[in-house]
Amino acid sequence: MVVDGVSEVAEERVDRLFHALSDTTRRDILRRCVRDDLSVSRLAEAYPMSFAAVQKHVAVLERAGLVVKQRRGREQIVRTDPDAVGRARQALDELETAWRGRVERMSHLLAQDAEPDAHDPTEGQI
Repeated sequence: MVVDGVSEVAEERVDRLFHALSDTTRRDILRRCVRDDLSVSRLAEAYPMSFAAVQKHVAVLERAGLVVKQRRGREQIVRTDPDAVGRARQALDELETAWRGRVERMSHLLAQDAEPDAHDPTEGQI
């Protein structure tokens, strides 16, 4: 299905992206991995939750395309995808453009309604 020129697949990617970014812990994991490539076990040390919980957060980030995991020996190294933030920005820019267009159309319609209709024969009659 296509809505306003955007495919359903593209919409699902955007949904996964913003779902991943909606969680405080996942945003923090992303920030930490921007500064340095970290193993999942090293990330887990920073949070008051189980290793499995941190793994799940990393998996959500990975499905969204925000990070990639790479095996280095016995460890899973988490790296950010630098283009992922650009994709999020692009999605927000597209939403902003759509909303600005809608606001402009509404403003135009409201301005038309506010103008007296020169062809209305009942105007000015009581």
